[in-house]
Amino acid sequence: MANQWWARLVLGRTIVSDPLADAEQPDTRPDTEWRPPIKTRLLILLGVLALWAVAVEAQLVRLQVVDHEFYQKSANDQQQETLRPAAVRGDILDRNGRLLAFSVTSYDVHADPAGVVDVVAEAKEICAVLGDCTSDDLAQLMAKLSKPKARDVTIRSARMLAVDAADRLQRLIDARLKADKALAKATHTPLRRRSLWLEPVIWRYYPNRELGAHALGYILNNGKPGGGVEKTLDSTIGGINGEVIVQQDARFQEIFSRVKSAPVPGTTVELTLDQMIQYFADRELKAAVDASHAASGSIVVMDPHTGEILALSSYPTFNPNDPGSASNDERRNRAVQDTYEPGSTIKILTVSAALNEGLKRPSDLIDTNPGYIQPAGRSKPIYEDKRHNYGVISVEDVVVKSSNVGAIKIGQLVGPERMVQYAQAMGLGQKIAPDFVGESRGRVNSVAKLTDSALASMSVGYEVSVTPIQMAAAASVIANGGFLVEPHIKRAQIKNGQRLEYTAAPPRRAIAAETASAMKSILESVVERGTGRPAKLDRYRVAGKTGTAQKAGKGGYNDKDYYVSFVGFVPSNDPVFTILVVIDSPQVGSKYGGALAAPVFKRVADAALQYLGVQPSINPAPPVMVASDQSLLPRVTPRPSATVPAVTQVGGRPVMPDLRGMTMREAVRVAGLVGLSLTSMDGDGVVVSQMPEAGAVIGPGSRGAISLRRGAVGAKGSNR
Repeated sequence: MANQWWARLVLGRTIVSDPLADAEQPDTRPDTEWRPPIKTRLLILLGVLALWAVAVEAQLVRLQVVDHEFYQKSANDQQQETLRPAAVRGDILDRNGRLLAFSVTSYDVHADPAGVVDVVAEAKEICAVLGDCTSDDLAQLMAKLSKPKARDVTIRSARMLAVDAADRLQRLIDARLKADKALAKATHTPLRRRSLWLEPVIWRYYPNRELGAHALGYILNNGKPGGGVEKTLDSTIGGINGEVIVQQDARFQEIFSRVKSAPVPGTTVELTLDQMIQYFADRELKAAVDASHAASGSIVVMDPHTGEILALSSYPTFNPNDPGSASNDERRNRAVQDTYEPGSTIKILTVSAALNEGLKRPSDLIDTNPGYIQPAGRSKPIYEDKRHNYGVISVEDVVVKSSNVGAIKIGQLVGPERMVQYAQAMGLGQKIAPDFVGESRGRVNSVAKLTDSALASMSVGYEVSVTPIQMAAAASVIANGGFLVEPHIKRAQIKNGQRLEYTAAPPRRAIAAETASAMKSILESVVERGTGRPAKLDRYRVAGKTGTAQKAGKGGYNDKDYYVSFVGFVPSNDPVFTILVVIDSPQVGSKYGGALAAPVFKRVADAALQYLGVQPSINPAPPVMVASDQSLLPRVTPRPSATVPAVTQVGGRPVMPDLRGMTMREAVRVAGLVGLSLTSMDGDGVVVSQMPEAGAVIGPGSRGAISLRRGAVGAKGSNR
């Protein structure tokens, strides 16, 4: 049968089944009769072979050339893994060296569903070790482990993993590996594929929780910065991640690793913030917003001479240790990103422009009769607040009484060109704070758009929008003698033991020194006898201006929602602080800047001045020399920086170590290791007392306090 098939293919005929008959009867056909069919069939056969060869070559070209990178990557994925160890981010310090943010090592819990034999049993065992699983957590864990195609799933993030839980999980993993090795040795089989492991991660920790959260920013779960200085200074703080090549077998067990590049730690950054002043601002802003049932609020505290931001507060706020639980609205830095119509605080600009141009003097008179004014092109007149009629008053009293009619007449005298010029000179309508991410420009209309009606509105703080930080900078122009300074939060960076200070943009002259001096006197009168009297302090002279502006909505301005504000500086004779307070939409109590925002200014200023020990400017007390009795100071030996007490545990919970003798920075680090948040840190120098006491068991979410002192040192613990 095989011979017949070959004959049909090559000769074109069937072989006769009787070989003797073929031998006795020779083929008499000519030789050329069978050649053409054979040639045709050979050509077909060669063609088939050629096509087969071309197909093989084409496949080889596809595998080795066209899809080379794909298969190379697939092979590498199976045979090796590239790890990129995260660099330790640099610390963030306040201006006094207090820790505001630092990095600690924690662990993400990972699982390989393909290595799980019994999903239910595995989930229950993991939950038992974690010790805090709810029924929902157990269900979610079983769902994650029921994905056999997934090689790696995260079942608990480092942010949600307690230190003692990580220790228990590691003991479970070690026990499993030991048992698997024993089984593999006994049965001469490869190690079983791992199903559970811990992966170290660098976790950003903010020991003061919500304190200054919007200024500091936060780190997302993917390690990326999300706002604040964490984002703007990421190239400095973030460092450079490393790269490690790991060779692995078919069961993804590591057999070899090579460090291609080690991670480079980030640089420590020192900010202009003062932790205590930030605390005062946060505390008073929250109290004011909550008491008035307002939508939100902002406070800016800055040095008017340098532009250094001492506090930057926004409310509602969030905990940067857990940014995912906060809404976008809570994470919004309102002091830099939000704009508002400033209302009467803009009269600082209007009157300054008139004085600087020589158009008016503080004692010049303005006729505000009959208590309203109707600019050209406006359908309705603009009234004084509460329909007052102040009559003929001085330019100074236009600001003191916050006269709308007087301010509009002064604005008309200045004119649109000069109003825009001075607005820009004082930092409005432009980005002036490069240290802050997402800064808004605000809005100042062009000269072409400043009609008579628009100019009147701008003169009293409408049809112009500012950010809180812009308004603080504008008020600082008056406080520092006429210069616009750049608001900034970077102070210095510290690397390899060297401190390099940042240099802000140089100040630029906005108004003459004489104009600033005249305006300072006017703003002092606002607090002494005008709308800003609730901001008055007993021991310090204050200069400032109130502001109240209706909020614009879809149907225009309404009389239910207002922006209320107060901006001022203190002590006015030699300003230490410029403070701006803005409250958005108060619903309870007074809706005037003088009644709501000015008292907040007063409380923040009073606390900050006492904290810094600023000499009173009203009836200052004569200096008193008192001999220091060193015997009254606690005597504590400073602990060497390299010495860190061992962290012990009782019943799976950490025990409070002895912090005495440590610096504040060292104490915060050690407290963070045991999960304790230090919410109160009093004094300077080394720790002399602590709460909880050394040896106390630390529970989840515990808070503590330390007291620090400078002075004579002696034997540790020899307090007298």
